[in-house]
Amino acid sequence: MSHPLLTAPIGASLLRLAGPTTAVMIAQTLVAIAETFIFGKLGTEALAGFALVFPFVTLMTMMAAGGMGGGVAAAMARAMGGGRIDDARALVLHTLVLGAALALLFTLLAWTLLPTLFGLLGGDGAALDNALTYAHVVFSGAAISWATFFLSALLRGGGDAATPGRYMLLGSLAQVPLSYILALGIGDWHGLGMAGPAISSLSASAGSALLQARALWRGKLGFQPALGGIPLQRRVFWEILRVGLISSFSAFTANLTAMLVTGLVGRFGIAALAGYGIGVRLEFMLVPLAFGIGSGLTTLVGIAAGAHDWKRAVRAAWIGSLISAAMIGTFGWVVALVPERWARLFSSDPQVVATTVGYITHVAPFYCLFALGMTLSFASQGAGRMTAPFFAGLARLAVATIGGWCAVELLGWGLDGVFAAIALGMIVFGSLIAGPLLVIPWQPKPRPRRAKLAPLTGESDGPAFDDRHLEPQPR
Repeated sequence: MSHPLLTAPIGASLLRLAGPTTAVMIAQTLVAIAETFIFGKLGTEALAGFALVFPFVTLMTMMAAGGMGGGVAAAMARAMGGGRIDDARALVLHTLVLGAALALLFTLLAWTLLPTLFGLLGGDGAALDNALTYAHVVFSGAAISWATFFLSALLRGGGDAATPGRYMLLGSLAQVPLSYILALGIGDWHGLGMAGPAISSLSASAGSALLQARALWRGKLGFQPALGGIPLQRRVFWEILRVGLISSFSAFTANLTAMLVTGLVGRFGIAALAGYGIGVRLEFMLVPLAFGIGSGLTTLVGIAAGAHDWKRAVRAAWIGSLISAAMIGTFGWVVALVPERWARLFSSDPQVVATTVGYITHVAPFYCLFALGMTLSFASQGAGRMTAPFFAGLARLAVATIGGWCAVELLGWGLDGVFAAIALGMIVFGSLIAGPLLVIPWQPKPRPRRAKLAPLTGESDGPAFDDRHLEPQPR
């Protein structure tokens, strides 16, 4: 018997898979808005400090949730789609080991390289101090963040988006009031300043991780995970990494783009940096919305790819990505029509407001193409076809950064030139991902005949999915 997601209507399946995650992402978008408001209360130096650290925090989040996390979810989806329950069980242990190693790497880099990088991006004085305070807290607890997103990816890849969605939503709802109190204080206590929202974020993630782990070990996906008796194998790590590495590199190029552009903007002063921080935060707040739909596509496309139903995989990818483009594009146009109102939600400084308005009016109208490309990237994870997203990310990096530098240094267009280059980068990004799939849809890869199933590759016809495996096994 085939996996249920191979025969259910695509629209209904996508709603069931993407709905809970999208709700979480919307909640986290509201958290991001609330935290920007809190940093505004702490002053312009706090806004500028967060503008410095934000691309690095987002890089880790995008790698854990959408990069390596996408590799985890895609590997689980293909294993479940092919009915390979033993492989799915092995993936749990390998995922947790990989997450711990990557978290340690981020912690070490934060304590050794970030001060220098912040300085290169134009941070100094109080802005630099604020950035370091926030970064040291968040990255010291990196293991908590990676555990939260990897456990969520395992559950989502197996077709259960509701469980991680429910627990992460509860954490998001608790995070805002806790951030406000810890940052600004209550009564006679003056709070912890920049460290407050960082502590709040880690606390919410810890609670979510514990609840997800409990659900997974209670057989939520239809099998009982184990930490013992399963040898670590290179092939299992590679099944995650072959998608996760390219996806993470795409996340890295996206954040490197933001960092380099931050360096260009920083040359125009602290007020410009703070205004850009408000504006670019709007862009990164839309990434979670694309992630909500995209994560559903990773599972839906991955299960179809595991069963070699490529027509269904392509159809699902287009349906989900066009929905994402329409939703996020509409939001971008609405904000572009009232940019000053958006800017004044976070600052009353005229220079800060002017910079934010300039960013939004140039960039927000093209969020639709950004969303289209981003969502198709997640679908490509499920399909294991990451070539187009890889080159699209490189092209966006080149257009936004080199184009921005030329606009400032050669053409004398100032900040408006930088923002125009960012917009052009989004156009290129969306077009280079959607175009190849439109012209040449995904097809099965040619492969030699094999006498036996090659585990975890998803390249051989696997056994039919057996619903009996969905029953929790006895402890």
